This record gives sequence, C-alpha cells and structure tokens, in this order.
Amino acid sequence: MVWDPKDPWGKKSDSIDDAVRQAQDQLRQMMPSKGIRSVFLLAFLVIAVWQSTFIVAPDEEGVVKRFGDVVRSAGPGPHLKIPFIETVLHPKVEKLHRIEIGFRTDRQGRAQVVSQEAQMLTDDLNIIAVEFIVQYKIKNAGDYLFKVDEIDDTIEKAGEAAMREVIGKSKIDDALTTGKAQIQEGAQTLLQRILDQYQAGIQIAAVQLKDVNPPEAVAAAFKDVQSAKEDREKLINQAQGYRNDIIPKAKGEAAQMVNQAKGYAQARLARAEGEATRFVRTLKEYEQ
Repeated sequence: MVWDPKDPWGKKSDSIDDAVRQAQDQLRQMMPSKGIRSVFLLAFLVIAVWQSTFIVAPDEEGVVKRFGDVVRSAGPGPHLKIPFIETVLHPKVEKLHRIEIGFRTDRQGRAQVVSQEAQMLTDDLNIIAVEFIVQYKIKNAGDYLFKVDEIDDTIEKAGEAAMREVIGKSKIDDALTTGKAQIQEGAQTLLQRILDQYQAGIQIAAVQLKDVNPPEAVAAAFKDVQSAKEDREKLINQAQGYRNDIIPKAKGEAAQMVNQAKGYAQARLARAEGEATRFVRTLKEYEQ
C-alpha cells in the first residue's frame, strides 16, 4: 500500500463517511415530512389558543386556578388565561340551591320523613317533628369551592343544629301555630352566622318550615286545640265585625232621635210662646 499524505486513514475515512450518511438517512426517515410538521404546528397553535381563552356564562363566576391555588375570579364574558397552566371552574352563582332537612322527596314527588333529623325538643319539653327547607346562593365562589368540604352536607348539619336551638327556645303552641315566622327568621339568622364562621361563601336566601307536627300520641288533642283556637278567632272576628256594624248604626239612630227630640222641643216651645203671646194680648184687651 502506497502512503498518501492527503489521506492518512485510507479506506477507514470512507467507512466513517458512510456511517454518517447512513445515520442522517435514518434521522430523515424518523422525522416527519415538512407538510406533516406544519399540520402538527398548526394543531398545537389551535390548541394553545383554545386553552388560552374561556367564557363565563351570565349565571356563573369564573374561578381561575394556577398550580392548585386560586389566583383570580372572572365575571360573565370572554377572558384570557395561561394555556396548560391555568384552569377555570364555573360555579353557578345565580342558582338557588335547595336542601331538605327532616324529610326527603323521592323521584315520584312523595315526601318521606327522616325521624332522626325531624324530631326536636321544645322549650316546654315537648317533642315535635320539624320538616324544613334551606335555600341558598353562592356569594363567594372561591370560599364555596375550597374552604369547606362537602358543602351541602355541612349546610344540612348546620341547618339542623340551628333549627334545634331555635325550637329549643320556643313553646310548642308557638311552633305549631302563630310562631312559625319567628322560628324561620331565627333559624335563618343563626344558620347564616354559623356558615360565615366557616367561611363557606354561602348566602342563605330562606329557611322555610314545610311541616311541624306534634307527637302522634297527642296529635288528635293538638288538632282539637288548634280547631278551638281557630273557632275562637273566628268568633272574635265576627263579634268585632258585628260591633263595627252595630255601633255606627246605633250612634246614627241615637243622633236621629236626639235631633227629633230637639225639633219636637223647639216646636212645643214655639207653640207655648205663641199661646202666651196671644194670652197676654187678650188680657190687655180685656183690661181696656
């Protein structure tokens, strides 16, 4: 073999070049064509744009999270976010939620009493069954989503506790008859205070008593008492109506009689004065 100073490696140089070209060919085969790369790039851009925008409906509030932390909230309308990093939750802040306590309504619309929730003790140590409804809205979406776990269960337990406290300060007659509005108001105020302490992000819209019943053993007696009270109120109203009708009539008749008497007296007086005048005139004529 003749030494070539320009090619000290000889055939080995050709082998290396071949290996490099072969590796380049394999790499080209593994890489997608220019058209496919363009499609992938366009798809990525579309997904990135789609991931960078979100729309909040009129009855929603957008809650934006970044790496698990709430960073901001967004009102109704279109908004931007960091794609693939920020996520958005859409709680229905205008929806009126409903929770049943002391009973449950099945799919057929029939109410079934839940005794362990419904039975409560009044201030005068009577047991009654209280069925009521709690209605609420979301007032702080971030607190609602992340401050309290199992929010409906929390509201149910807090609502039951609030109602038990209010019923425990009420007489059974008030709970069954005229005190229901006051009980509802008291339970709503107390429940709101409890949830505010929990930072639940909830606004209680209403607490409504669905049904309040006495114990079954004395239900008939309480029903009779209620009927008697209703009859008493009815009679009182009738008596007041009769009084309001009779008194004005009696006053009118009395005034008419007084006026008639005054007229009669004035007529008698006028006749008497006339007769006296004639008598005096006759007397003077006689004396002459």
